[in-house]
Amino acid sequence: MHVLRSPVLMDIISPVKDFGLYFNGNKEPLKLLREGREHHTFSLKRTRVAEWRTDWKCLAPDTEDQKGVAVVTWVRCEGALKQRCGVRDWLQALCKENHQHMSENRKLFHEQEVEKCLVALLGSENDGTKIAASQAISAMCENSGSKDFFNNQGIPQLIQLLKSDNEEVREAAALALANLTTCNPANANAVAEADGIDPLINVLSSKRDGAIANAATVLMNMAMQEPLRLNIQNHDIMHAIISPLRSANTVVQSKAALAVAATACDVEARTELRNSGGLEPLVELLRSKNDEVRKHASWAVMVCAGDELTANELCRLGALDILEEVNLSGTRKNKFSEAAYNKLLNNNLSLKYSQTGYLSSSNIINDGFYDYGRINPGTKLLPLKELCLQEPSDLRAVLLINSKSDVSPPSSMEDKSDVGYGRSISSSSSLRRSSKEKSNAGFGSPIEDKSEPASGRNTVLSKSATKEKGWRKGRGKKEEEKVKEEEEVMTVPKFVSEGSSDKEWCPPSDPDFSMYVYEVTKSILPITNIKEQIEVLAKYVAEKMGGKITKEKIPDFSWELHISELKFQLKSNVIPIGHVKKGIFYHRALLFKALADRIGIGCSLVRGEYGRAWNEVMLQNESRKGVLGGLPAPEVYVVDLMFHPGGLMKLRSREADLYRFL
Repeated sequence: MHVLRSPVLMDIISPVKDFGLYFNGNKEPLKLLREGREHHTFSLKRTRVAEWRTDWKCLAPDTEDQKGVAVVTWVRCEGALKQRCGVRDWLQALCKENHQHMSENRKLFHEQEVEKCLVALLGSENDGTKIAASQAISAMCENSGSKDFFNNQGIPQLIQLLKSDNEEVREAAALALANLTTCNPANANAVAEADGIDPLINVLSSKRDGAIANAATVLMNMAMQEPLRLNIQNHDIMHAIISPLRSANTVVQSKAALAVAATACDVEARTELRNSGGLEPLVELLRSKNDEVRKHASWAVMVCAGDELTANELCRLGALDILEEVNLSGTRKNKFSEAAYNKLLNNNLSLKYSQTGYLSSSNIINDGFYDYGRINPGTKLLPLKELCLQEPSDLRAVLLINSKSDVSPPSSMEDKSDVGYGRSISSSSSLRRSSKEKSNAGFGSPIEDKSEPASGRNTVLSKSATKEKGWRKGRGKKEEEKVKEEEEVMTVPKFVSEGSSDKEWCPPSDPDFSMYVYEVTKSILPITNIKEQIEVLAKYVAEKMGGKITKEKIPDFSWELHISELKFQLKSNVIPIGHVKKGIFYHRALLFKALADRIGIGCSLVRGEYGRAWNEVMLQNESRKGVLGGLPAPEVYVVDLMFHPGGLMKLRSREADLYRFL
C-alpha cells in the first residue's frame, strides 16, 4: 500500500515503524466499494505510540507531496491517529507506489475479490472514479491471480474507456491494458477479441504522452504473437506509429521504437513503413542522448534491415554512419547498436567486405558487388557509379561482380535456358538465401531489381546484339572482329539513353563472367559430392585466372601489368572480374566465392595482408566417423586456388598458414 508521506509530518511520525495507509484488516472500504458508495469516507486508525509529541492538535493538508501524491489531513485525537479518506482517494493511494507490504495487500485484496468491485467502478459515471479504478487495476496486475481474473472481466470495459473524450481516462485505461498484457498472451488475445486494436491505434494520436506510450506498449505486447501482429498490421499501424516516433518525449520515442521492432517483422510491413516515411524519424532516434531510446531504435533498425530494399534506404538516410559513430563510443554503444550495424552491413556486402575483410557463407554475393579493398572505420566507401566514372589512376583496381550482360547468350544457352543460365542459377542462389536468411527471400540487390527500359537503348548495343547473332550463323572473320570491338565498347560504363535528360546509369557488363556462371552451373552443379564440387570449381577458377603458379614464379607472373592494361583499355579503375585473366590470391578468391554462391556451395571469403585472400569451406571428415556411425562436427578447410588448385588444407595447419600468410 502507498505510504502517504508529508514533509511536515515525517519529523513527527518518523519513530513509527509501519506508518501508512495499510489495509490491516479494515474491511470498511471494501464494503463501501461493494455497495457502490465510492464517494463515502472511512476511518483508518493506528495505535498510540508513546514517543509521539502531544503538543499539537492538527495539521493542515498539503496539496501534494514530493512524489505528486495527494496528502490528506491527519488529526491527533485522544492518543490515536485518525484519517478520513474517500474510497476513490484510497484506490489512488493503493496504486501509486510499491511498498514492502504491497504484495501481501494485493494477495489479501484478491482473496476479498476486490477485482469485481474495480470492474464495477469502471462503469461509473464519474471520470475520476474510472481513472482511480483503472489505476488500481494496474496495481493489482502484480498479482497473477488478479491478472487472470481480468482476462474474463475488465478488459472489454477498459477498451470502452479508450474511446472516452477524457484524455486522462484514456491514459489510465491504456496503462491498465499495458500491465494486463505484459507477459500474458491470454490477455493480449482478449484485447484483440474485444476489438481493441482500432481504439489503441487511435490513442497513438492522443495529446497525452502517457496515453501514447501506454497504447504503444499494448500493441507491442500483442504483436509478440504472429496472428495478432498480422491483425495489427492490417489496421495501418505503420502509418499511425510515425507521429509517436517524432515525439519530443523520450518515453514515447522508446515505446514507439519498440512497437516498430515488434510489428515490422515481415517484408510487407517494412515496405509500408518505408513508403509512409517512417524510416527517417526512426533513424533520427539513433542520435538520441537517451540510452533507452537509442537502444530501442537500434533494435527497430535491426528488424527493419531484414530486407535489402529497406536496408538500402536506411543506409541512404545515414543509419550506417550514425551506428558506426555510436559503436565507436564506449558509453553510447550497446548490443543492439552493434547488431543493427552488422545487419545493415549484411545487406551492403561491398562495404562489409571493405571494412571487415570477411564474408560468411550466408553472405551471398549478387550482381553489383565490388571489392574496393580495405578501408578504415569511419572512411566512406564511394558508390559504384562514382567509382566507375572516375579516370584510371594508380589506386588499387576495383573488382566488380556483374553477370548481367547485353550480349545474347550462345545458342546452346538459349536452347537450355530452363536448365542453366536463367532459372537454375537464380533458384540455387535463392534456395540458400531463403534457408539461411528467410527474411531476405525474394529480394535481390537494387541492380537485380532494376528493370531495363524497353526502348531508348544505346544503338551500339542493339546493333551488337544483332551482329552477335549473325556471327553465330557464320558471317565471316571481319564481322567477328567488329563484334569484339563493339563488345569492348559495351564494357565501358555508359548511359542507357544518351539523348534523354533522365539518364539511367548502368554498371559495366561482363560477358565473360556470365559465361563462367553458365559453365559452372552446367558442369559443376550436377555433381552430387560437395567435396568434388569444390575441387572442380577451384581448378576451374585457377584455369580462368592464369593456371597453377608456384611460389617462386609469383614475381614473374606479371599480373600487375595485366591489371594496368585493363584499366587503360576500360578507361576506369573498375574492372569486371571476368576480364581478369591473370589473377593472384584476392582475384581468385573473389571469383571462387561469386561462382560458389551461384551454384549453392557454401564458402566464406577472407581478406589477408599483402594481397592475400582465401576461401574457407566446411566439410565432414568421414574418416573420423565414430564407433556408432555418427559423423563428427564439420571441419574448416582452406581452398587452394594457386599452388595446387583444388587442394583442401585444414585451417590452421602448416600448409594452410603458408597459403594464407607470407
